[in-house]
Amino acid sequence: MSPEVGLVTAVLAVSTGAILVRWSDAPSSVAAFYRVLFTTLPLLPVAAWRYRDQFGRIDRRDLGFATLSGVALALHFASWFESLEWTSVAASVTLVQAQPVFVALGAWLLLRERVTRRIAVGIGVAVGGIVAMSLGDFLGGVLVGPAPLYGNGLALFGAVTAAGYVLAGRSLRQRLALVPYVVVVYGVCTVSLLALVLAQGHPLSGYPPREWAVFLGLAVGPGLFGHTVINWVLGYLESSVVSVSLLGEPVGATVLALVLLGEAPTRFTVVGGVIVLSGIYFTTTGTDR
Repeated sequence: MSPEVGLVTAVLAVSTGAILVRWSDAPSSVAAFYRVLFTTLPLLPVAAWRYRDQFGRIDRRDLGFATLSGVALALHFASWFESLEWTSVAASVTLVQAQPVFVALGAWLLLRERVTRRIAVGIGVAVGGIVAMSLGDFLGGVLVGPAPLYGNGLALFGAVTAAGYVLAGRSLRQRLALVPYVVVVYGVCTVSLLALVLAQGHPLSGYPPREWAVFLGLAVGPGLFGHTVINWVLGYLESSVVSVSLLGEPVGATVLALVLLGEAPTRFTVVGGVIVLSGIYFTTTGTDR
């Protein structure tokens, strides 16, 4: 499979994530837990067979950053899955995709990375689109979802925590191989989501076969064929190309929501979404790579 075909496959796969969450009747934190768990389990034999010696070489500092990365990833999944209960698929997926904007801001504030004029323009455009998307439907009186402002806020929090996941892992990937890194991070993420599920009092079993199929679909589709393939593609294509291509996820998810859920986005969501995606494009293509 060529990297280009792999990238198209990955974008299509991640576009199904929001639809699968919507099809699930289980609590959002339970769906998030099983997505990460089922994504992690196939990696454990590979890690134990080929990378077992590398786990002992992870020092305390790196383990701390990996833990922070895993907790941030858990918060990302929990907040984004929950946002889909309250707002439209189009708004939720577009807003959570604003992660590169917050990565650029975090890298400037925490890592003292340079912010180019193009990045600054991209951030400003994306923020304007977020405001238009979040407030336009509310002020216009046409709403999709029981509490769109709340859902949009959760999706934005998901973008911020995803940015924290990326920033925490940025230096770790320079020293750790991919499989040991993701096993530690996914392991922490799984334990964190398990703690959240138990704290909320949700059951871990007793779900019908349809729910288990959705949980498995979340792991195999967006997890295995989505993010795992993206990590493979990054070894062959420039990260800026991959980042911009991922802007197809909100478009794909919106089309799938229209076809499979009968959920048509409002005009404010469409216009605001186009503005947000334009801002993300400027931000990702303006970052020094």
